[in-house]
Amino acid sequence: MATAAPPQSGLRGYELRVLLLLGLAYGFAYFDRMALTFLGPEVQAELGLSNEQVGWLGSGLSATWALGAYLVGRWSDSIGRRKPFLIGALVLFSFCSVLSGIAWSFGTLLATRIVMGAAEGPFLPICLAIMVAASAESRRGLNAGIVQNVFGSIIGTALAPFILIRIAEASDWRMAFFISGIPGLILALLIWRLIQEPEQPPADPAAAKVALSPWAMLAERNMWLCGLISCFAVGSVVIGSIFMPLYLDGPRGYDPLTRANVMTMVGFCPAIGGVLVTALSDRIGRKLPLIVFAFLMALAPAALLWFQGPVPALTALIFVSWMGLGTFPLFMGVIPAETIGRARAATAMGLVVMIGELTGGVFGPPIAGRLADSFGLDVALYIQGGLALAAGLTALFVVETNPRVLARRAPAGVVA
Repeated sequence: MATAAPPQSGLRGYELRVLLLLGLAYGFAYFDRMALTFLGPEVQAELGLSNEQVGWLGSGLSATWALGAYLVGRWSDSIGRRKPFLIGALVLFSFCSVLSGIAWSFGTLLATRIVMGAAEGPFLPICLAIMVAASAESRRGLNAGIVQNVFGSIIGTALAPFILIRIAEASDWRMAFFISGIPGLILALLIWRLIQEPEQPPADPAAAKVALSPWAMLAERNMWLCGLISCFAVGSVVIGSIFMPLYLDGPRGYDPLTRANVMTMVGFCPAIGGVLVTALSDRIGRKLPLIVFAFLMALAPAALLWFQGPVPALTALIFVSWMGLGTFPLFMGVIPAETIGRARAATAMGLVVMIGELTGGVFGPPIAGRLADSFGLDVALYIQGGLALAAGLTALFVVETNPRVLARRAPAGVVA
């Protein structure tokens, strides 16, 4: 049975508590996922990995991330529980981070990343399902963006390179993996003590008409469009995350600390995008911000390929481009939840995540890595940019779901 909701007078305070704890938890989950990206040159050198093998490390994690996101999300919806899955995932992926630090070959490192993906995959859909349940309607998009992009980017893509590369320089890359597993265990305890199991929502017409079957959900126009956007956008970002640091290290020839500083500055950008894009979506609708900022993601690979100016200017261009990551809470979380209904939110979100990870996340990195081995790292960046443009084009066909915007349009007879 679900735990009782907090008293009405404390709803706003409880919402902020959930926002803080889930944001930190997802931030450190993403910190663990991105650790291999930022330590990639050091790991690649010690273990003698090819670019294709580096790509397979990313795709192995993406494959189990995808399956875990959907299957565990569906399991969570089917029994109406969120909290036990969240705590279990925190503990498991924290231990997997430690195991990554003791890997001695490509095979052992791949095995740890595969298990980590299975634990982290359901984490975001369940986080967002809890957050949606705890949020006021006027802040659903903003809160989802803060959890996924503000905390995820600041901790997982800004602080991660700053901290991990310096630990690796002072000690070695293995110690960096050991340390990155500690925060998740602490947060598991705090969530167990301080976050309540969400109440089951009342009968939801949207949930009643759409079953847990993925085929029934994909019959909804927005669901298959969000899945297609996820395929392109996840592929673009995963390829960029893996190969942009290698490009800075190789063709650009930056030293480790310069590379760390560039990626640290860029890492703050999705936080700004997460607030800006989702706040705009709460005010003007989900569709227009999704389109504009999806296209913007193509700027980063273009700048790395063709811009020859100073490092600060290059960093600024990549910074602006990665504001496009603010679209992820929309097509992965808010739009599927508003399309399908809150009772099936974790399944809907997990389905979109699964589609993106199994396609762009799994196949994108090894294909880009194989081509990079054959033709140079430039090819990986061309693929990254092309996928971003495809995401923007697909977003043109999404149907608006923001309830407040639809309510304003209804009297004038405007159809989304």
